[in-house]
Amino acid sequence: MTDSAAPASTPSHDTPHEATRYVDHAPRPGHPGRVPQPDLRPELHRERAHHDRCRTALAAMVAGAQEQVVIGEDVSASGADAEVLGYRLRSHAKALRELPEGPLFFGRLDFGDDGPGAGLGGLHIGRLRIGEHPAAPPLVVDWRAPVSRAFYQASAGDPQGVLVRRRFGWAPGSRGDSADLTGFEDEHLGARAGEGTPAPGPATGPSVLLAQEIERPRVGPMRDIAATIQPEQDDLVRGGLGETVCVQGAPGTGKTAVGLHRAAYLLYTHPQRIHRGGLLVLGPHRAFLSYIAEVLPALGETGVRQSTLHDEIARHPVTGTDSDLAAGVKHDARMAEVLRRALYARVSADRARGVVVAEDSYRWRVTRDELAAIVAGVRAEEPPYAIGRERVRARIVRRIQDQAELRAGPRPASWVRRVERARVVSACVEAVWPKVRPEEVVAELLVDAEALARAADGLLDPAEQRALRPPRPPRSWKSARWSAADQVLLDEVAGLIDHPEGYGHVVVDEAQDLSPMECRSIARRVRFGSLTVLGDLAQGTTPWAARSWPVQMAHLGRPGVPVVLLTTGFRVPGAVADLANRLLPHLDVDVPPARSLRTDGELRLRRADGDLLAAVTDAVRDALDREGSVGVVSADAHTDEVRHALTAAGIPTTDPETTTARVTVVPASLVKGLEYDHVVAVEPTAIAETHPRGLHLLYVVLTRAVSRLDVVHTRELPWEQAETARFT
Repeated sequence: MTDSAAPASTPSHDTPHEATRYVDHAPRPGHPGRVPQPDLRPELHRERAHHDRCRTALAAMVAGAQEQVVIGEDVSASGADAEVLGYRLRSHAKALRELPEGPLFFGRLDFGDDGPGAGLGGLHIGRLRIGEHPAAPPLVVDWRAPVSRAFYQASAGDPQGVLVRRRFGWAPGSRGDSADLTGFEDEHLGARAGEGTPAPGPATGPSVLLAQEIERPRVGPMRDIAATIQPEQDDLVRGGLGETVCVQGAPGTGKTAVGLHRAAYLLYTHPQRIHRGGLLVLGPHRAFLSYIAEVLPALGETGVRQSTLHDEIARHPVTGTDSDLAAGVKHDARMAEVLRRALYARVSADRARGVVVAEDSYRWRVTRDELAAIVAGVRAEEPPYAIGRERVRARIVRRIQDQAELRAGPRPASWVRRVERARVVSACVEAVWPKVRPEEVVAELLVDAEALARAADGLLDPAEQRALRPPRPPRSWKSARWSAADQVLLDEVAGLIDHPEGYGHVVVDEAQDLSPMECRSIARRVRFGSLTVLGDLAQGTTPWAARSWPVQMAHLGRPGVPVVLLTTGFRVPGAVADLANRLLPHLDVDVPPARSLRTDGELRLRRADGDLLAAVTDAVRDALDREGSVGVVSADAHTDEVRHALTAAGIPTTDPETTTARVTVVPASLVKGLEYDHVVAVEPTAIAETHPRGLHLLYVVLTRAVSRLDVVHTRELPWEQAETARFT
């Protein structure tokens, strides 16, 4: 249930081409039907036999990986080498053991005598490499391998050496197997030298198997889309490690899947650099993380941290609350300078008279003027606060050392360490550059009106400064009740004191909802790495949501990064996209309307005659008569009564963090990033008017449906109200 949609049921090729479609409808357990064309049955049998061979090889790979762990742990090596070797072997074995059940390949390429696959013959493409022996040709090639790119990019106009691209159709195993191969579809893209144009096959047109995979009902966690990636998505997925990508994607265009598959691609192509630097996926909330949790393991990648920004930066439990004005000010970019001033206001050479270190009959001195010059010099270098403090100490000691060596020659390292720890030196450093906790800085700033006024001079007006002061100021930082917005302030000061641990690459989903201060928190964690930034300005629902990607990317520390537009939707039906587009003129953002390639799907506007909950229950019952997941989305304040009404009607429900139930009742504020086959949107006007950016939130709600949308209401619909107001 995410924007993770795979693209189109329309093929990605630039010119018409011939296709051969074959689906086995012969009577088999669980698959009754007609007898297939006899001339293609042997080919299907060969592919099934290949899949059985792959299954056997994979089982041997899993067993072999576990055996390597045992052997590796017995190898005599240095402690560090043994630890690294053991970690790598255990991680590999764990990844293989945890692969979800499913087809081991989804496509095949038959190459001609030119292009990147020349001489390779037929290659099966899957989610990971499968082989019977490391030195033997693989039975399945990883979708991320360079040669696999032709599966996504080849077309009739540019076949890239591909003669035939084959897609496979699968169904759940009918005999306890993980999957049944039920058919295949061949696209004839090229011809061998001297053979001319390929002979027409019995079927032409869009890929039926591709469409079926995209539109397959979805109950449970988000699936990977390795089988259905389209060329424009493939270009983004295979971007270089040092390349930061920003994607503005309309609902259903696959931006979430692009981010996750790019993470998997980078782990495949730069394993050592990524594992050394780390890879982080940031989602908007934990329900979203639960939904996407199985995508990367399905692609064979388990060493990725998936988290929310709050979980990454929180230093204390959230026990306090803020007014809307206070929260807005705390998330404003101006607070970065306010906090910097408050921190460095503690640095001053005026608090020390100089340093005198006694040694026998000698007195080594650092005068007040010299001390002031040391402090000013370190300040000018702008190091992190904690590093600056140690530089001051080191330069005081160096000044003393120079005097001692001028009189008595070089000093040993033990002498230098003794001077560094000397009480007078430590007292001087503490006076001019005191040690401090982030909590002390933030608490003092929020409690002390004079300190805030000095730090906020010229930045925050008096009303904003008053809003920052808590109603009941704590006696000290230890008794403070920290709000969610305070965590961002604490992280900013912590970043000024010392740089946080960084990542080699960070994928940020729903990035339009980040405040400037939250963007700074992310930027600090990827100072030497790269970003994949995903979002949709039309879906910005926080009070500080971005209205411009160039501005947002500047806050993320990547100014000037080009924005890639994804406007063609493949999940959201056309009628639903058209309905949501009616809200765009009222959202105060400059984004193109979503365009859907899907002409199927249903949209129903149900006006309830008084009893809204009864109408909602009827809509859910109708949805349960079909396949797929059902999401019932209402204003947050109405979620409990909707859940109780469905329970009373005998319809079991669950919350959004559980991804296996048929019916999920979702507060509108938590539906972002999720998707359901059938969405029941309850009283859209209530959703719109109970949220600061209500129309944006309603736009999100309407675009969560991938097959059917029921809008159940008793009041006039918000887009009708907005259009009436606009034209009167």
